Amino acid sequence: MLLLSLSCICSIFGIVLITSATRALSSHTYVPVQVFAFFLGLFLYYVFTVIDLDIISDRWILLLIFETVIMLLLIPFGVSGDTGNSAWIRFFGIGIQPSEIAKVVFIILMAKHMTYLKEYKDINSIFCMAQLVVHFGYVFVLIMFTSEDLGSAIVFAAIFVVMMVMAGIRLYWFLIGGAVVAVAIPFIWNNVLKDYQRNRMMAPYNPAVDPEGYGIRWQTIRSRLALASGQFSGVGYGKGFQTQTNALTGKQTDFIFAVAGEELGMIACLIIMALLSAIIIRCMLVGLRSNNTMSMLVCTGVAASLFFQMLVNTGMNMGITPVIGITLPFFSYGGSSLMATFAAVGLVSGAKYRPTPQQFHRY
Repeated sequence: MLLLSLSCICSIFGIVLITSATRALSSHTYVPVQVFAFFLGLFLYYVFTVIDLDIISDRWILLLIFETVIMLLLIPFGVSGDTGNSAWIRFFGIGIQPSEIAKVVFIILMAKHMTYLKEYKDINSIFCMAQLVVHFGYVFVLIMFTSEDLGSAIVFAAIFVVMMVMAGIRLYWFLIGGAVVAVAIPFIWNNVLKDYQRNRMMAPYNPAVDPEGYGIRWQTIRSRLALASGQFSGVGYGKGFQTQTNALTGKQTDFIFAVAGEELGMIACLIIMALLSAIIIRCMLVGLRSNNTMSMLVCTGVAASLFFQMLVNTGMNMGITPVIGITLPFFSYGGSSLMATFAAVGLVSGAKYRPTPQQFHRY
């Protein structure tokens, strides 16, 4: 109930911010869609709480097929709008982001895979590590191939690294992996990333990318102005200049944090980060107390996803991390994101809800 209460507080706070952020926009569907997604999210939270995680993970082949199919649907039906990547499927004016759904599936599948290798094999052997790398590489390539959504792919990478740490992967494997990534970065930078992706990565640190500030740096500049003008207590709900004049684009999604900072001040930003931090800490505590490898890894994966998204999104708003399309969990507009996040924390709730395995009772 603590996790559910925190999630509901964050979601309702997010709806309040979205209401103000979209007041000056021509479309008035944002708030109804978010409210509808909120109630569906509550239903998903309940479903994933009461369904045994082992029953879900035992159908890993079906989950893998589902994860693959939902991402491949982006090839014929994906649309990009102004995001620069085809990460959305839209019908009847409603958009679905398959990577958000795939993220929950990925956490379950990776936890299942790591649990099997840890309990029945030597997870630190070359053969087991090769399996895990291939598993992650398959999902990473699938995301980049179908949607070119670098932001989502990086979130998956962060989840994978944290889950490996918690699974007991030895330090030398991380050193080897870091060396491989360092060698691969120049090739990826020059041959895989597109111009707009490279510019996004460089924009926070190199003003020469957009010296006039009317292109790729526009959102970051406006976001920083909004945060600065809000000072400690804000200019007033519904009175933000950057927000209400539509100078700040993406204000209901990637830059909802700046809306909070401008209209409600730094105190609202601190409350947002405190609420999300409380959810992350709760996820970690539930996982560490579960006495079950599978549950522990799932809880860790969910916590890693929430933490990394919070870190990057707030950094985007403050101009210290690249703008790569990562939303603020529970707060940013997005039905698929909100429902997937509720489903993810529902998995954590389920780990707490189920009784301790018999073999741990003596402890």
